[in-house]
Amino acid sequence: MKLPKLIIITGPTASGKTALSLKLAKKIHGEIISADSRQIYRGMDIGTAKPSRDQRSKIKDQNFYSKGIRHHLIDIRNPDQPYTLAEFKRDAIKAINTIAKRGRVPFLVGGTALYIWAILENPEIPEVKPNSKFRNLLERQLQRHGVQYLYKKLILKDPEAACIIDPKNPRRIIRALEIMHATGKPFSDSRKKGASLFDCMVLGMKLPPAKLKKIIKLRAAQQLRSNLISEVRRLTKKYGIQRQAFDAIGYREIISHLNGQISKAEALKQIQNNTWHFAGRQMTWFKKLPIEWIKNYKQAETKIKTHLFLPLEGGG
Repeated sequence: MKLPKLIIITGPTASGKTALSLKLAKKIHGEIISADSRQIYRGMDIGTAKPSRDQRSKIKDQNFYSKGIRHHLIDIRNPDQPYTLAEFKRDAIKAINTIAKRGRVPFLVGGTALYIWAILENPEIPEVKPNSKFRNLLERQLQRHGVQYLYKKLILKDPEAACIIDPKNPRRIIRALEIMHATGKPFSDSRKKGASLFDCMVLGMKLPPAKLKKIIKLRAAQQLRSNLISEVRRLTKKYGIQRQAFDAIGYREIISHLNGQISKAEALKQIQNNTWHFAGRQMTWFKKLPIEWIKNYKQAETKIKTHLFLPLEGGG
């Protein structure tokens, strides 16, 4: 039995994934499933570089369209609502199969490596609901002792988790400890590869470091000009500042500015530097994925058409 075809487009932040995927989806009659762990949240638009939403999708229905292309798993939660990796895997698989059944090409697009890994490897991810009491305990430990304290606690209980969890990401560390607390098993036990669900092609957008760094700086400056501060002020007024969603780069720095801890100029500088360092960590995680790196649209189109057995322009 043939597996459904799936095109995955990933790469570091600001590398051009969104523009590339929109052009490809339009050319090859596709729909896009977001693999971005922050674009799932309503209202977090500017700081997550969310694709612009077509006006007609705001009026007629709840479906998210950008440039006439239907998107899935964008604006599906409020910032105060949790969304686990298991939930993403379930929702993404459903969306991919639905798109394929309609005779269209599913594109999984985003830079959250853990989301892409969950679809590629098909691990058994336990459906563990957030435990607010246990999380609050870990949050207090985080505030008191720092992220390295929690990370050491994690790898002491599960040494293999060091190969999976980013030591600088407190949310992932807390979630791993929470899963172990609920299941009584090592977190890495839930990371065993399952049977393939899709026939995947994984393409990664890669830019020269100097060019990527320049784009990151320009994008951050544009986000501030586009009223990122107003977006953060509105969201934190509605949901409070103690939300996991607001740990995202761009939001935590602006929150510090709104709290009077840093100037607007310093917030911009921190966003630029933190985004650049995040891009470096993304590239480290991408080494674990079977990515074919590309430099431009033409390379991507040729590879995808070959994967889908579609005729190439100018050839048979």
